[in-house]
Amino acid sequence: MIARLLSILLLLSLAMPVAAREESRSIDLPRGTLLQSLPLLGRQAGISISVADSKLWQSAVKPVRGRMSVSKALDRMLSGTDAHAIRVGATSWRIERRPPRTNLPNRKKRSNDKIPPVKAQPPPNATDQYPVEEIVVSASKINTPYRKYAGVVTILDGADLEFGGERGMDSILSRMATISSTHLGSGRNKLFIRGIADSSFTGPTQATVGQYLGDIRLSYNAPDPDLRLYDIDRVEILEGPQGTLYGAGSLGGIIRMIPKAPDPSETELIASAGVSLVQHGSPGGDISATANIPITENGHALRLTGYSISEGGYIDNPLLGQHDVNRTNIYGGRGTLRLDLGDSWTAEVGGIYQSIEAEDAQYADKGAPPLTRSSLVEQRAKARYGSAMLVVMKDWGDLHFQSSNAYVDHHLYERFDASPVDDMLRLFDQNNDTRMFTSETRLSRPYQDGLGWVVGTSFVDNRTRQARAFGGETIRSAITGVSNWITEYTVYGEASVELIPDIVAAGGLRYSHARLGGGAENVDALLALAPTGRAITAKRKEEDLSPSLSLLATLSSNLSFYARYQEGFRPGGLSIDGSFVQRFRNDRVSTYDAGMRFGQKGVTPFDATISVSHSRWRDIQADFIDVNGFPTTANIGDGKITSISGAIALRPLAGLSLELGAVYNESRVTQLSPALSLAAVTFGGPAADLSPPVFVSATGRLGRIPNVASHAIRGSANYAIVIGEEDFRIQGWANYVGPSRVGIGPILGEGQGDYVDTGIAARIGNQRRGLTFTLTNLLDSRGNRFALGTPFVPGSNGYLTPLRPRTIRIAVDVAY
Repeated sequence: MIARLLSILLLLSLAMPVAAREESRSIDLPRGTLLQSLPLLGRQAGISISVADSKLWQSAVKPVRGRMSVSKALDRMLSGTDAHAIRVGATSWRIERRPPRTNLPNRKKRSNDKIPPVKAQPPPNATDQYPVEEIVVSASKINTPYRKYAGVVTILDGADLEFGGERGMDSILSRMATISSTHLGSGRNKLFIRGIADSSFTGPTQATVGQYLGDIRLSYNAPDPDLRLYDIDRVEILEGPQGTLYGAGSLGGIIRMIPKAPDPSETELIASAGVSLVQHGSPGGDISATANIPITENGHALRLTGYSISEGGYIDNPLLGQHDVNRTNIYGGRGTLRLDLGDSWTAEVGGIYQSIEAEDAQYADKGAPPLTRSSLVEQRAKARYGSAMLVVMKDWGDLHFQSSNAYVDHHLYERFDASPVDDMLRLFDQNNDTRMFTSETRLSRPYQDGLGWVVGTSFVDNRTRQARAFGGETIRSAITGVSNWITEYTVYGEASVELIPDIVAAGGLRYSHARLGGGAENVDALLALAPTGRAITAKRKEEDLSPSLSLLATLSSNLSFYARYQEGFRPGGLSIDGSFVQRFRNDRVSTYDAGMRFGQKGVTPFDATISVSHSRWRDIQADFIDVNGFPTTANIGDGKITSISGAIALRPLAGLSLELGAVYNESRVTQLSPALSLAAVTFGGPAADLSPPVFVSATGRLGRIPNVASHAIRGSANYAIVIGEEDFRIQGWANYVGPSRVGIGPILGEGQGDYVDTGIAARIGNQRRGLTFTLTNLLDSRGNRFALGTPFVPGSNGYLTPLRPRTIRIAVDVAY
């Protein structure tokens, strides 16, 4: 693998002297004014644009669509106006009024000819010194301008996420203080936003965070597939419940990844390759390529992305004499075919495939030498994700129609060490197979002139089967598993209206009708026939209404306040309790949210946001350890979560930006469910010959909601400058994650968090070639990201999941 990567690096390095030309960008600008179009162009092309004459802002400009250079896009947009664009830097432009043409005939100048005086142009105001960028929240489904959106939304640029090396979901986590994750391993983790966290295992519960690729739902009750974020245009994160627009499974919010669209105007090839060296570990590497291929001249195009990543291991297992056991190999790709069907109809047909194979777990033993774990078992894990999708769209007038459809096949295999301390080898295997069909059709009026609305319907059919086995290395017996299925039909609508100037109200409602069912797998015949009163199959129906209401007041061009109420829910299902199957109910979150925004992103030299939210969480679905020592799921009770988050951005100098974000969470279980509050819970091993069970009151360790850090802080600095003919950019960041606990009960009550993660990345080059250097975990911190290794080894001293040790990556990228 390393030899192949070094060869590719050498070839790409030889290609770097290729003559650079101005990079083509995918541009899509509607007809409008310069004030409306310039911010869109700045975002799409990644440039800064200032305007010398404020009177030009209201100039009518032409629509521009296709793939072209920035200079060509500006020329097309400004054609027919009395303005033109002047390049003042590698990524900076200024728009000025064209000099007046003289109407004097060609003749000799006479002494009495009067030369009209030249009027001095007034100096540009402060706002003109910064690029004016109209940020649009497309996740609102009505393309609401950011300044008109009442809520907390973060938009991350795809190029920034890829800068310094693509790390999948970790690229997002390192930039967001309000998003957290478990750390079982890539493809196995669960994501949480704003402290809405349920459990640490991959069980039957639906995710608390909705994940989308464009408008396609990625999963229902499966873990984060951790798709690599190559060739992504941007990522939008909406915080707080999003039940009205996105339905079930969005208790904490949504993460929407928007890929770059196929471009029918130009052929393009982008490639990158890197090698990495891990201190205390083994080397790794990565390669990727993206191709955009126009097909005929009828507006059809194909866009393909492929990648292969090998992350070096750093955990040693002295019991088996093995070193760096936790290497992870990832490969996959994505393809989209865009078809222009005529009469403003377009269709996109695409697919995703990704495979993740971890050779062993990434946790270590507490009390042991750093980065070591003594285990009799190689705890392998495999995650395979595949999806096929079809999206049909049409625009006419002020209306937009879209139908998004996808089929998902998601498989996860996990192996845990269940060997008692100083005893024979025992394994616990778990397979989760998920198949989902999802479809959403909507009609919307994008927000403009004080009005925007959307109405739509959606359909989801999701089927999951969890199979489990326990035993020795060669012989294992199937134990009780469970299957769940749900068919959900919904209709929804939401509208945003400017009631009076600078006062915007929005409201919506979603009605959901779900049919749920499931049953036990591999149940012992005698237990199935025993009069226990517990059914091994179940069916039922659920109906739900999810309202939303918000109000935003803009007091000045740089100051606005908002208030919002939103609900979210998750349907129930079946889980395994010992050798039986039990039912858990749906849970619901109601959130009141208020906040303030000061300044304008990308416009003013300073901007800030602050948000305060309070959530009531009823019938919380969570995981704990059952009487046999296996993970199970139940409704543990009700809870409350108060969250305060804020962010500040400074641009004190040209090319320099500083950002700081923080979040504080106060979460607790306020009322236990009767089953947990009246009974003691038995915590023991998965078999009778393991250590004796320990009886602990269920109320003993239930206070805080698990996996919720009490506080987190994130800071970064970014500086860009032109050096000769090359662009130089450097970025540094530091994140502090506060303390939390891994779950509920004595076994899962271990503390975690309270660590600092740091990194720095730099690139020199231009739009056609570049060299990147990245150094992560500058302090070579150990930390404890996740206190769960395996729940099946009684008598151990506990576990910790350390940060990846200090890692150096060197990479080259080229574009043609």
